[in-house]
Order: sequence, then structure tokens, then C-alpha cells
Amino acid sequence: MTTHAAAAARLAARRPSGATFIAATGQSARRTTLQYLRTPPLLVMPVILSVAFLVVFRYIFGGAIHSGSAVDYATFLIPGFLVQTTLWTGMNISAGVAEDSTSGVHDRFRSLPIPRSTVMAGRSLADTVLCCWVLLVVTLLAFAVGFRPDANLAAIVLAFALMVATIYAFDWVFISVGLLAGSAQAATSLSTLVVLPLTFASGALVPIRLMPSWIQPFAANQPVSVIINAVRSLMLGGVKNAGVGHSTAYWVVLSLVWCAGIVVVFGSVAVVRFARSR
Repeated sequence: MTTHAAAAARLAARRPSGATFIAATGQSARRTTLQYLRTPPLLVMPVILSVAFLVVFRYIFGGAIHSGSAVDYATFLIPGFLVQTTLWTGMNISAGVAEDSTSGVHDRFRSLPIPRSTVMAGRSLADTVLCCWVLLVVTLLAFAVGFRPDANLAAIVLAFALMVATIYAFDWVFISVGLLAGSAQAATSLSTLVVLPLTFASGALVPIRLMPSWIQPFAANQPVSVIINAVRSLMLGGVKNAGVGHSTAYWVVLSLVWCAGIVVVFGSVAVVRFARSR
């Protein structure tokens, strides 16, 4: 019996224990990407909605809104609008996660010999690519409505890198919402409650100093405003044109701290929730 037990133990040790973290994450990202490619509305509708909002803010509201800074309103608007676009596009993620959770897809993933964290890690990568696609299209259209950055290439590249980091960070927020919501409809509603105050009570459309005094403390210190200040300062050639204080480096570093904190907090929530769901 001892000999047979030792042989069985050696045989078990030789068997593969499951996919590695990188391989499992890649397969999870591939699955989500194929979902998007096989459902064209998921690729097209976020672009259409973003373009519609861009037209509304630029041409319908733009004549009545003043930037309060040294640049024209179109140039002031676009950096903040691009950051807003990342959140509006990400709202759809929570519904997809909730649908997978309630349809039994996550149960099948949990039965596989893979690290639990890889499922949501792969999902976050695929969702980041989708949001980057929308960001690219909207950026190209922004030039057609009068956007003219006033910065060198390195600053502009850094601004877009910061927006990609923002996309990845907030993807974890929406993944967590989808896992906690219980249904796709509830996930959509909860995501809306998250996005609306963060985007409209921010410095995206008007300088925060022009807002009512009671809302300024929240608007000035919430993460989306901080990221908008960083992106706008990078794209417009400094904090003076952006209409904010401190320095560009200050806003960039603070934005990265916010992004890192969001990933740590909501990434942990998502992984723990996925592992415990049944």
C-alpha cells in the first residue's frame, strides 16, 4: 500500500496543475475580445454615442458655455471630453460581467484549474482595448470640430498613456459593479449612478471655479477632475492654458496615484467577489 501510495503521489506531482496565470489571462481576454468582434453593435454604438455627445457639447451647448481660460472652448472641451468618453464607454462593461455571472459562465470558469484572478484580469485587458478603440475614433473626430493641442509630441503621448491608465483603472470599477449587481439591468443602473456625478460634476465642461460653491469641494478633489486637469495641462501646454493651479507634474503624479489606488481597491473587490460567487 505504501508503494502504491508513493507511486500515486509521484504521478499526481507530474500531472499539470492547470494553466499558468499568463496563459489563462490571455484566454480570458481572447474570449471577451471575440465576444466584441462577433457583436458589432458593441463596437459601433459606443462610438456613435460619443460622437453624438461631442456634437451636442461642441455645437449646441458650446455657444453658451465659456471656458474661462486662455483658449477657445473647443480646445478647452476636448481633453475633458476624451476622459469622459472613457467612463461612458466603460459603463457597458458592468452589464456584460453581470450577464456572464447570471448565465453560468463564471461557474464554468471556476470549475477550471486556473487561478481565479485570471478571469477578471483577462476581461479588464479586453475591455481596455475596446475603450481605446473608441478613444482613438473620438480623438480623430475631435480635430474636425476645432481641437488644436498646444504641446509637443511627448506631452501628447503622455496624455494618452494617462487616459489608457484611466481606462484600465475604471474597468475594474465597472467589473466590480457587474459582479455585485446581480443582473445586467441593475448593473447598468448602478454604473450610471457612478458615472454621472464623476463626469458632470468635474472640470470637463467648465472650470470648477465657475460652479456653485457647495459642489466645488467634491468636483475639485474627485479622481476624474484630477485626471482631466492632468490631460488638459499636457495637451494645452501647461496649467495656465488649462486654467488650473499647481503644475502639470503635480496633476500627472496625483492622477497615477488615483489610478493605482482604484486598481488595488476594486481589483481586490472583483477578485474576491468572483472567487466567492456561486
